[in-house]
Amino acid sequence: MVAVLDLNAELDRLTQFARTPASPEADRRKGLGQVAPYRDGAIFTSKFSGSGGWERHPSGDEIVHVIEGETLLHLLPDEGPEALELRAGMMVIVPKGMWHRFEAASGVTLMTVTPLPTEHLPVGVENPR
Repeated sequence: MVAVLDLNAELDRLTQFARTPASPEADRRKGLGQVAPYRDGAIFTSKFSGSGGWERHPSGDEIVHVIEGETLLHLLPDEGPEALELRAGMMVIVPKGMWHRFEAASGVTLMTVTPLPTEHLPVGVENPR
């Protein structure tokens, strides 16, 4: 059966929240939605401002699409730290197992295709390595 998804309706259900690595899970859920299961993970939407903690996906690449706003995507490839400025309409593929985190001072709306599980680091870790 073919599933039709209304991305606008999914985004309307979200509340933008001020994200920090210490954000309580209940607050995070207000700004995060699971649109549909997909392959070994799911399609997610999120609306937030602020900074998140480091995360990585050991089972596959993650696709990130910026729908509104802009974000700084911090990455830790083997060559050393990197930061990508992303704005509405841009996409990036974060390679399998690469540590990354988002920073969005003015707020951002994202859609991701995320393999599960996701590894999250404890609050305040400057470098996950």
